[in-house]
Amino acid sequence: MIFRLSQKLNAKIKAGALRALPLHENPLADWSAHLFVAGRTQYLLLSNTKSLYSTVMYGKGVTTDSHFIERALDCIREFMEADGQAFVYHRLIVPATASVRFAKALDRSVTGSMNDLIKHATYWLAEGDQSPFDVGFRLNEIPMSALASSGSPYGKPREAFRALAGGVES
Repeated sequence: MIFRLSQKLNAKIKAGALRALPLHENPLADWSAHLFVAGRTQYLLLSNTKSLYSTVMYGKGVTTDSHFIERALDCIREFMEADGQAFVYHRLIVPATASVRFAKALDRSVTGSMNDLIKHATYWLAEGDQSPFDVGFRLNEIPMSALASSGSPYGKPREAFRALAGGVES
C-alpha cells in the first residue's frame, strides 16, 4: 500500500524523505493524504489517488508515521463499510496493507483536486454542523474535471472508485 503525504503532513508525522513512486499496481491501495485546518482544528483528507474517493478524519493525536497508518486505515475501513464498500476494503485493500510505503504526491492534478476538496471540506467543517465522517460523503458527490470520462466532462469520486473496484459492493 502507498500513502502519498503532503509536505505539511510529512513534517507532522516525521515519515522521513519521501520518494516519487509510480501508481501502485492495485490502484485501490494507493492513497494520498493532506493535513488541513478548519476552525482551529486539524483534519486529514485521505483520498484514493486514482479516483479521489475521500474521507476526512481528525488530525489530533496523529504524531508519528505508525499512528498515521493505524488511524488512516481505521478511518478508511469505517468509511467504506458505512458506504457499502466493506467487501472491497477487506478483499482488495487489506491484502496490500502488509507492506505500507510513503511517497510524494503522484502529480499536480491529484494535488490540485485535493486542494479543491479541502476548500469544500473546510467550509462544511467550519459551519460546525457536520462531522468529518459526513463531510466525506458530501465530498464524494462533487463533480470533478480530473475524473472526466468519455461522454462526460466531469466524474464523481464515488462513481470513479466503484468503477475501479469493478462495481463490487458488500
